[in-house]
Amino acid sequence: MSANSRRQATISRHKRIRKGMSGTPERPRLAIYRSNNHIVAQVIDDVAQHTLVAASTLESDVRESLTTTANSEASAKVGALIAERAIAQGITKVVFDRGGNLYHGRVQALAEAAREAGLDF
Repeated sequence: MSANSRRQATISRHKRIRKGMSGTPERPRLAIYRSNNHIVAQVIDDVAQHTLVAASTLESDVRESLTTTANSEASAKVGALIAERAIAQGITKVVFDRGGNLYHGRVQALAEAAREAGLDF
């Protein structure tokens, strides 16, 4: 499978997933974006169209303790960080949006770290 058709499959999966999913003020959406080098997590209220909390491997406090930002260890750090920030804002329940990516590898590591840190999804 070529890289272009793989990307198209991810986009199609994301559209299909998002049809029945929406973040509310009571239960916002934990959206994941994964690139080749980085991973980004955002807690989004879709009703107000507002990002409540965000964490990424692009942040200096995450990057300084890692050798690379494109592995499961980095994703787990981002998952723990997003959970910590969300809980500080009073958000404990979220809807998990894997962004069309398969629930495997870096996406799974982020999700499990966020669950262990106290987020409920």
